[in-house]
Amino acid sequence: MEENQGVRSLALDQNFDLLILDIMLPGYSGHELCKRVRGAGNMTPIMMLTALDDVYEKVTCLRDGADDYLVKPFDFDELTARVDALVRRGSGKVEQQQSVLVEGSITFNRNARAVYLEGVKVDMTPREYQLLQILVEHPNQVQSRTRLLNKIWGYDCDPLTNVVDVYINRIRKKLRMDPDNGPIETVRGYGYCFSRP
Repeated sequence: MEENQGVRSLALDQNFDLLILDIMLPGYSGHELCKRVRGAGNMTPIMMLTALDDVYEKVTCLRDGADDYLVKPFDFDELTARVDALVRRGSGKVEQQQSVLVEGSITFNRNARAVYLEGVKVDMTPREYQLLQILVEHPNQVQSRTRLLNKIWGYDCDPLTNVVDVYINRIRKKLRMDPDNGPIETVRGYGYCFSRP
């Protein structure tokens, strides 16, 4: 179980070119993990692997957000061909960039899901990116910790956790933001606000 929790955390917090998920993971199904990845706003291509070869399973996988589905046993050449196709498709989306200047030296690129500081790409996890995106796309609007927690970590997350504050601090450090002088302002006892003149 602990190993599966680690896999889930990696899938949600790290950047990958492609995720390959087995449907029948012990303790945590590939279906659930696929939905969590998509629910977190992570659009990394996903391929599902399974021994179940029926239309219902295929439809369920695709509706969960998977991009492809491969039945075991499979030919290795077919697997590599499908992987190459998904990675190409994912990189094609990244090439269609629309940059938005957010604050001074910070550039926020929604299509590429990337953040740049003085023209240099900042390494961010999907959850850090999603948290920053919510704040940036709602400038001068206070976002409560509860809303941010539910939106990014899900409703089953402990409401007393300080994970939102931890991630805000990470973002501020990576973007060299002054905690006391914006642009991400702390609203004491409530949440955070991205201030824009």
